[in-house]
Amino acid sequence: MKHLSLCLSLTALFLVRGVVAAESAPAPAPAAHTTHAVAHAGPPQVVVVTSAGSFTLELNEERAPLTVASFLKYVDDGQYTNTVFHRVISSFIIQGGGFDTNYKSKPAARKTSNESGNGLTNVRGTVGLARTSEPHSGDCQFYINLADNNALDPSPARWGYAVFGKVVQGMDVIDRIGAVSTGPHGEFKEDVPLEMITIQRIERVRQP
Repeated sequence: MKHLSLCLSLTALFLVRGVVAAESAPAPAPAAHTTHAVAHAGPPQVVVVTSAGSFTLELNEERAPLTVASFLKYVDDGQYTNTVFHRVISSFIIQGGGFDTNYKSKPAARKTSNESGNGLTNVRGTVGLARTSEPHSGDCQFYINLADNNALDPSPARWGYAVFGKVVQGMDVIDRIGAVSTGPHGEFKEDVPLEMITIQRIERVRQP
């Protein structure tokens, strides 16, 4: 899995002023000041459509900006279409997004710097970035906590697993996935659902 190098660009704002002068005409009265309410979009959300049902994730781009930006780029690129939940451990986690329906690893364009020290913890219903034992190896694979998993949080002695959002709808679907029978399959020695659970697609929720 690979490091994410995120380049943030700033957009310059240009203010154009038009001045019209007419010596023979009186100056116009100043226009009345009107205050317009500005609608602020909420946190980004995505819908995960699976063969077992759909659920919605709300992403915390304030606490995990690098992870959220990378995840949404994968979403927009269609990375998760026709992938599987390849790892299900009852009362622990469900994990997916990195293997296709033949259980072959999908190439991932980038990896993400570990943001596990962001103050978000691995409690039930949160979504985190999966990785290997190398702290900054997370790429497109994600997991959802079926229980409070404090052992995944960072400590002064080690890196943790970065939480970057939470389930806001469809936790019952996730619990059903978490309860399926599992066993070995292909290169995986255990924890693979005996009946394949596919991620048909992940798409953004339109903000009002």
